[in-house]
Amino acid sequence: MYFDELPIEDELLDGLDAMNFTECTPVQEKAIPAILSGKDVIACAQTGTGKTAAYILPLLNNLLTDNHNPNHINALIMAPTRELAQQIDQQMEGFSYFLPFSSVAVYGGNDANVWDIQKKGLSKGADIVIATPGRLLSLMNVYDVDFSGIRYFILDEADRMLDMGFFDDILKIVTRLPKQRQTIMFSATMPKQLRTLAKGFMHEPKEINIAISRPPESILQQALICYDNQKLPFLEHLLKDKALKKVILFVGKKANVKEVYAFLRKLGICARQMHSDLTQKERDEVMLDFRNGKVDVLVATDIVARGIDIEDIPLVINYDVPRDAEDYVHRIGRTARAENSGRAITLVNEKDQLYFKKIETFLQKDIEKISMPSELGGTPLYAPKSKSKFRINKPKRKTRKRYYAQKNNK
Repeated sequence: MYFDELPIEDELLDGLDAMNFTECTPVQEKAIPAILSGKDVIACAQTGTGKTAAYILPLLNNLLTDNHNPNHINALIMAPTRELAQQIDQQMEGFSYFLPFSSVAVYGGNDANVWDIQKKGLSKGADIVIATPGRLLSLMNVYDVDFSGIRYFILDEADRMLDMGFFDDILKIVTRLPKQRQTIMFSATMPKQLRTLAKGFMHEPKEINIAISRPPESILQQALICYDNQKLPFLEHLLKDKALKKVILFVGKKANVKEVYAFLRKLGICARQMHSDLTQKERDEVMLDFRNGKVDVLVATDIVARGIDIEDIPLVINYDVPRDAEDYVHRIGRTARAENSGRAITLVNEKDQLYFKKIETFLQKDIEKISMPSELGGTPLYAPKSKSKFRINKPKRKTRKRYYAQKNNK
């Protein structure tokens, strides 16, 4: 389906045309008509499927056609991270280029001047507020924010907000919103707890499910089966003296990010790190340098796995195996964007073999196993075993009751 086949206003189509948006993705094709109709919507779709446009476009169209108050906040979009809030704000600016709407992004980690800008956006009644839960609550606790004009409430990456412990904050915010509103929720997954919470503040929502797409064939997926102490030497072999630019190296834990970053810097590799300990200003500087090609390797936690759209990343390295297939898809999906090809290498130690096998099962394919350079030593076999198999040959542990019974019989 093409955008001009949808019942959206000409001003919005002009913005789409200027951005070279012509054809809808599956989630856009299903979600836009439902949102335009005014129904509450729960959409299950992963990052990279065009979900941001799937709610921004009908939101802007509804603001164009309904009788909203231009002096009040009319729409609130919640996002789990600052990076995603920034990206939503950027897309909002693009799609609304020919429209008379204002928006403000509200997120933490900034200096006092940005706090004042965010406060002014809330107090003056920006048409659309894009916010992370913690920062919005902080402002609400200090200032009397008027939410009485809100007609649209959108939750993006709701499952991630649940994982990050934000849902108590979300519920506090919901109690301040008008009951007569349209509520829209986008999530990559729909766990039972999230569905239960959604029922508490949504009215007969229409459900849209877009199957989790597997990585495109344009990504060459590879895995290196290794011992844990071989990971850093392999990175040295792979990255040193190579003309690799704009590589993302995903590391599961913040402490390990710092360790890997320090290792690469000692090798003379132009690397930067990205994790939650950085201030917002530092994170913005890192991402700007990475986008502009001033950084060869970005060592990051999963904070970069969602909501960051950079088209020319040739290589993604998983320093450790993600704990579920969706995180794997999100991580390697940073490469091979905009019809480019890309490569993804995952380092799999002995403990992570079972997790990696689950990813292969989800993908319904065996990922190519590459060889360790001979000078770095031998590697373990790839022989993932289920937890139950590990227990088969273990002797049964004596309970305290059996222990004393046997002791008294001696």
